[in-house]
Amino acid sequence: MKSAEIRDRFLRFFERHGHTIVPSSPLVPANDPTLLFTNSGMVQFKDVFLGTDKRTYTRATSSQRSVRAGGKHNDLENVGYTARHHTFFEMLGNFSFGDYFKHDAIHFAWQFLTEELKLPQDKLWVTVFHDDEEAAHIWLKEIGVPEARFTRISTSDNFWQMGDTGPCGPCSEIFYDHGPEVAGGPPGTADADGDRYIEIWNLVFMQFNRDEKGVLHPLPKPSVDTGMGLERISAIMQHVHSNYDIDLFQELIQAAARETHATDLTHNSLKVIADHIRACSFLIVDGVIPSNEGRGYVLRRIIRRAIRHGYKLGQNQPFFHLIVADLARIMGVAYPELLVKQEQVKAVLLQEEERFAETLENGMAVLEEALHQEDKMLNGETVFKLYDTFGFPMDLTADIARERGINLDIAGFEQAMEAQRERARAASKFTSQHHIDYQGSGTEFVGYEQLNCEAEIIALYHEGVAVRELHHGEQGLVVLDQTPFYAESGGQVGDQGQLISSHGTFKVSDTRKIQARVSGHSGHVLTGKIQVGDTLRAEVDMPLRHAAQLNHSATHLLHAALRQVLGEHVHQRGSLVDPMKTRFDFSHDKPLSPEQKRRIEELVNQQVRNNHLVSVSIMSYDDAINKGAMALFDEKYGDEVRVVGMAEFSTELCGGTHVQRTGDIGLFRIVSESGVASGIRRIEAVTGRLALEYTHQEQDELIEAALKLKAPPQELVQKLSHLLDNVKQLERELEKLKAKLAHSEGVELVNQVRLIKGVQVLSAEIPDADVKTLRETLDVLKSRLSPAIIVLGSRAQGKVSLIAGVTADLVHQVKAGELVNSVAMQVGGKGGGRADMAQAGGTQPEGLNTALESVYAWCEGQL
Repeated sequence: MKSAEIRDRFLRFFERHGHTIVPSSPLVPANDPTLLFTNSGMVQFKDVFLGTDKRTYTRATSSQRSVRAGGKHNDLENVGYTARHHTFFEMLGNFSFGDYFKHDAIHFAWQFLTEELKLPQDKLWVTVFHDDEEAAHIWLKEIGVPEARFTRISTSDNFWQMGDTGPCGPCSEIFYDHGPEVAGGPPGTADADGDRYIEIWNLVFMQFNRDEKGVLHPLPKPSVDTGMGLERISAIMQHVHSNYDIDLFQELIQAAARETHATDLTHNSLKVIADHIRACSFLIVDGVIPSNEGRGYVLRRIIRRAIRHGYKLGQNQPFFHLIVADLARIMGVAYPELLVKQEQVKAVLLQEEERFAETLENGMAVLEEALHQEDKMLNGETVFKLYDTFGFPMDLTADIARERGINLDIAGFEQAMEAQRERARAASKFTSQHHIDYQGSGTEFVGYEQLNCEAEIIALYHEGVAVRELHHGEQGLVVLDQTPFYAESGGQVGDQGQLISSHGTFKVSDTRKIQARVSGHSGHVLTGKIQVGDTLRAEVDMPLRHAAQLNHSATHLLHAALRQVLGEHVHQRGSLVDPMKTRFDFSHDKPLSPEQKRRIEELVNQQVRNNHLVSVSIMSYDDAINKGAMALFDEKYGDEVRVVGMAEFSTELCGGTHVQRTGDIGLFRIVSESGVASGIRRIEAVTGRLALEYTHQEQDELIEAALKLKAPPQELVQKLSHLLDNVKQLERELEKLKAKLAHSEGVELVNQVRLIKGVQVLSAEIPDADVKTLRETLDVLKSRLSPAIIVLGSRAQGKVSLIAGVTADLVHQVKAGELVNSVAMQVGGKGGGRADMAQAGGTQPEGLNTALESVYAWCEGQL
């Protein structure tokens, strides 16, 4: 039975039983910020179930397009490796909004499977929630499912809830037995994760409303929400084990093989492409466009994963968009919107393929080399470089690495991302406002030699759209035939300044490269207007450029000084140079000592005092490297490079702007040093006037501290040492007092013990006690009580501290970690520890009394 026929039979079956056929809703949920994508059939009926919306019908059926490829529900990484994971799937469902309930829902499901589809009854296995006797009675007594193929499940797998509060209820699942030749055991057994028994239908009975305290209240009009995956039921009806062997996928796999010239139709990459063309096409149909954030970024990830699998099959030309026509032919009858928009889908996919193809080959070369060098873990810096430079989403890199049995350093990747996040956010904002398709000539940069020049406007853009002119107050982007404005690159921020013509003035707030050789001047019109063809004067803000140059040249000296002091392993791992500071990230595995920071400052300032001439030369990349020039990890270089030298101390490849002599820097001061990633440190430093101001600030703070301590500045250290000795003495005396308090508290609390099944149980609050006092009091109580279970709590400054103890003769029966976690969950926290002692914290002190009182009931259930 073809997939299309199954879909149609399902909808018609429920239509005959009084259900309204409701079209699939879009993949982007309407007015629901809690979901990235529509991931099930009930999403479009969510407000109906919540009672905030009413329909003209009380029974509905649908075949819902669904995506699970981002956010909480994400199957992307599993696609291509399992038989049943998809980014896109169709969910067949029938729904009752206060109309019928368990009896009809169960009978409908059984009738459709066994009479409409004629599945053998002895192949079906049923589960219910363990205390749902009503559903169990219907299955066992009315339907006649034998006990041997029936399981009661006590876990959340068989209890559905929309959230922590609101509608919820038990589930009943129907499984299909693929036979003993397939590994796996029945649901509810230790071998349930095998592939023999496959869930095909889930019946959700919305029976209760859960309040804020977790209490279940029966709904006045209980409802039904069901879901059956079309792909899974199609596999059963077509007598195949894998969803990818059904007719729908086989046609798409053949289309993918045709466009990639693959001959092995069982290749996993063809499965990936067949799956991804569905998700990508329907996302675009529903208005999602590839981008660098949100839903658009998820779409871009899926597209690029498909392209990479085509590349893996040997296809390095655009191919993915050519499969859209096949998809439209296969699914267009059921979803006519795909037929209407297929040309738009093809155009979006082609553009994305062409964009990614430019970097795929280079990125794969970098990745292949890195994977060849790694044994078990691909470092986070390489993963980030692939993401940042070549557009490889992390899960795409993970996909490739997994094929080689190599894991990713996820923490390292996240930390490397954070190292440049501030700059990335600014770039993202700029790109989103000014993402343009410029086709004109390049911009000649004259800013190394001069800070102003005559230039002609060759293009103007307003909100990303080409315009002939910009008027007073309008934001826009200006492209000039030549410019003295430095466009952000190599860590140095873009120049600011003004463009002055006879008709108006344009304030430049940022300059960035919109293409490799094209600069975009972003800002707004201050006076009058500007128009394409105008000749104007481009003037860089000289003080800001000068300040940025001081910091950039100081960064080169800092890099060289770090390598001298720390070792040759030090390499730049990111930088940000602006008029206020230099921020320099470098490879090093531990914090710098005060002596090392001082030595680095001394080395840099020595080079400043030497007043070296800063030399700039153009040469081939190979010649520059052979002469000892430093090439940076995250930069791309052409055949010819610009080499910046500062005597013998520093030689680097750099396209940025610099001082004429190192003495221009004036003064260099390190402001902070910190860790930003695994093996990555960061120094922030200031130069020139700001370095002098920083020094004056330090002096002012020293003098202020001396005045408060009533000591001359030169005696400040001695005075502080004396004060610290006094503080330590007072702390020791305080600890003695706390120990006495713990002992007295323990003696007094013994009188509050309750006896439960022969065990002494105590749960009490000790006001304002810190964790140490709680622990000492617990020790006192455990020495006096046995067998005993003890929980102590305190609250201070909006937080809760908890500790639990179990005497040695009870740890085989009661675990302190489980007990304290049970209490902590009631005060907004969690915890754990050993079987005999465990600690926890929480953020809801108002719930402490109730939580502590619950200990007695908990112990009653455990003993």
